[in-house]
Amino acid sequence: MALSDGIPAWGQLRGHGGPVRALAVAPDGRIAISGGFDQSAILWGIDQGVALAILRFHDGAVNAVAALQDGRFATASEDGRIALWQAGRSEPVEIFSDHAGPIVSLAISPDGTSLASASWDGTAHVRPLSGGPVRVLQGHAGNVNAVAFLADGRPVTGGYDATLRIWPLVDAADPPLVVQLPSPINSVVVMSDGEIAAAGADSIVRFLAADGSIRASVDLATNPVIGLASSPDGQRVAAATVAGTVAMIHRLTAKVEFNLVGPGLPVWSLAFRPDGTELLTGGGDRLLRRWDAKSGEPIGPLAMVRPADSLAAYKGDRGAEVFRACVACHTLTPEDGNRAGPTLSGVFGRRIATADGYNFSQALKNLDIVWDARTISKLFEIGPSRYTPGTKMPEQTINNADDREALVRFLERATKTQSPRVGIRRRRPPASHGRGNNPPR
Repeated sequence: MALSDGIPAWGQLRGHGGPVRALAVAPDGRIAISGGFDQSAILWGIDQGVALAILRFHDGAVNAVAALQDGRFATASEDGRIALWQAGRSEPVEIFSDHAGPIVSLAISPDGTSLASASWDGTAHVRPLSGGPVRVLQGHAGNVNAVAFLADGRPVTGGYDATLRIWPLVDAADPPLVVQLPSPINSVVVMSDGEIAAAGADSIVRFLAADGSIRASVDLATNPVIGLASSPDGQRVAAATVAGTVAMIHRLTAKVEFNLVGPGLPVWSLAFRPDGTELLTGGGDRLLRRWDAKSGEPIGPLAMVRPADSLAAYKGDRGAEVFRACVACHTLTPEDGNRAGPTLSGVFGRRIATADGYNFSQALKNLDIVWDARTISKLFEIGPSRYTPGTKMPEQTINNADDREALVRFLERATKTQSPRVGIRRRRPPASHGRGNNPPR
């Protein structure tokens, strides 16, 4: 889909069908790119509030995006692939598939010549954009959640193993500098003067020198930090939390100046515009929100609108409460369509991987499963990866038998269509069967 198509967004920067997992702003400040749990990336005209192009390529959530200095964009996904895009092109101009696990962070080197990626395969890669060998950074014990560059081009990584690692400029016998922190690291940013901000599960934003020493810490109480962004002048760091707030921190004083308060859903991503006057955020409500970075006030009439609660009509229903964590990925009615996962409208009696308008993997298409009370219960009893190999659905089980049966009964009521299929026997789940979040795909 070309930029010139000028597709209008729903309201202000509304267009994703799932949480907005990644954000970046182009160097000219006019265009933003977002990545969503709905497997798409969207290019936005920020001031116009319109989606300029919807980029569909990945087979999983788009967890990371980057805006290159030459006008191109990069997207990376849980499918382990990186795609490079040129404005006006509907297909990637280059694809890289050297990671063996989901990619969750991207960074552009200060000189614009290299692209770094962090992956849950336990590595970070540094790729020359002009071509050539990929440098593989190995050493983290587990997921690598964040990557950035120091001003001199040295990569910095943060991982689930609670270590921050500062790597040599080039491959050498010298090991990286390893800084052990108290809890897993979710995000890392680097300021132009070389100071590093790192934050994660313990809700503390730490400011570190390039030698690994900690200069200051800011405790954001009990809200784990899942995203960081530095203002262009390096004076401020914005920290996004799972509680839906964003703390604007004055870096030198290590004090919170104010909090941006949204609808109480996780804020997964954030980015400053190049002049530093505005902050963009993306979160669990599927919106990109614009904020005045100086005052913390929302920009635009829809900036503080809480999304409609699609489960309000089922208040008090235990099955609906179990299903609540699934609404970011699935809808219950045909008019709401597909999100990151297919709509569940009419799911009972439907063969796996046959919902209209959804791109299923070939592995799912080859399975001989018809969704009914028994098979849906079984899915959550043993987990998606065992019951439906090849699924893109997050791994989870429902261990409580009552919760599992309540979910099945809720779905049986809430997903009925006007013309139910005939000839399919719907069986009750075994009484001994049981907590999970996303229904079947």
